[in-house]
Amino acid sequence: MQALLETAPLAAFVVAYYLHGLYAATATLMGAMLALLAVDLALTRRVPPMHSLSAALVVVFGAATLLLHNRRYIEMKTSVFCWLVSAAFLASLWIGKRTLVERLLSALLGAALGSDIRLPGPLWRRLNWTWVLFYAAIGCANLVVALRASERFWVNFNVFGLTLATMAFLVLQVVWLMRRIEPAARDSSAEAG
Repeated sequence: MQALLETAPLAAFVVAYYLHGLYAATATLMGAMLALLAVDLALTRRVPPMHSLSAALVVVFGAATLLLHNRRYIEMKTSVFCWLVSAAFLASLWIGKRTLVERLLSALLGAALGSDIRLPGPLWRRLNWTWVLFYAAIGCANLVVALRASERFWVNFNVFGLTLATMAFLVLQVVWLMRRIEPAARDSSAEAG
């Protein structure tokens, strides 16, 4: 359900783009992101920080795109978002007891396995660095595509290319983690099954 909610604004954007063009798609995306925040509040009584950040950027860059009638603003939103996420992962190396990737993936895998995920701190830090670099790189890739490719290519790259790249990266991270989970976590999940 959560994955469907998170992809709904992107789906609305791409449908509006192919039916009415970039400016209509930008307005649709703005409305869809605000609707996502309302659904978050209604279902969970809280808004995930990533949704808040993305919605704020969509509203600011979307408004600039519509008011100035310049597509570059909405094209830059993805890069800014990725660089801010990269900075958050980087900051988590020094702020807090656990890195951001440890907080995100240990909860995800812990729920799937039915036990806590334990890895040595240096492995979590190394994994966190890969997220820093990944988000910085896709932010740069978006910038290159936005500045050098056609509008249609940028839309397809954003909707399909970056989505698939992020999914593949996440799957690789989970596989990497599953090979390094301490035996106690694996044994308890095997006994539960």
